[in-house]
Amino acid sequence: MPGIITLEAEVTNISTHGFWVLLDNEELPVPYASFPWFKSATVEQITTLERPTENHLYWPRLDIDLSVDSLRSPEKFPLVSGSKRYA
Repeated sequence: MPGIITLEAEVTNISTHGFWVLLDNEELPVPYASFPWFKSATVEQITTLERPTENHLYWPRLDIDLSVDSLRSPEKFPLVSGSKRYA
């Protein structure tokens, strides 16, 4: 019987400019300039991170979903928010 596949993601560092997510052997920056939803989040909210699929990250305490590709190439994913706060 095959084992259960687990996809792990971990926040490795948080600074005043953003944070970094470790996915397998790849560490990706998440700058607040590109992802402003995280700027006022607590450490607990940022570090509570799930990886439901290989290309999907979810922060349940913030209800934020991001594709891994958007972290690799944020310029290809224009910032879109329904909130007036980020307009």
